[in-house]
Amino acid sequence: MPKPDIDATDLKILANIQENCRLTNVELAEKVNLSPSPCLRRVRNLEADGVIKGYMALVDQTAVNLPVSVFVQVTLERQVVADLETFEDAILARAEVMECYLMTGDADYLLRVVAKDLQAYQEFLLAHLTQIPGVASIKSSFALKQVVFKTSLPL
Repeated sequence: MPKPDIDATDLKILANIQENCRLTNVELAEKVNLSPSPCLRRVRNLEADGVIKGYMALVDQTAVNLPVSVFVQVTLERQVVADLETFEDAILARAEVMECYLMTGDADYLLRVVAKDLQAYQEFLLAHLTQIPGVASIKSSFALKQVVFKTSLPL
């Protein structure tokens, strides 16, 4: 898929949408100095090109009783395609896994997992993560404090 052409006006649109995706098209057009029709056309093109992947609400994890964040390094026994796919399929099925990255370095994967408490994380670890075929080691680090959390890219 070719990379879409993104100009300065598109970047302004994206920056504003990242900050507040509930802006009306008229409000957005005003902020980026366009009339509403061309602004809407640009937004629709950014959506169609996959630059805008979706719209969502950011929910405070503590407010919904998921205050524990755990960063988990997982090393597989072998880095072969079948084992990578098995692991990734198992992780995709777990709602508590918020992010998962295939990594370079000491661990094969880095996960961010949320849980209501240490017991809930232990249950996830023992009943699910350790049961995935091919997992060789797991190292968990518990976040004590969230210093920075961003969802907006620096455009």
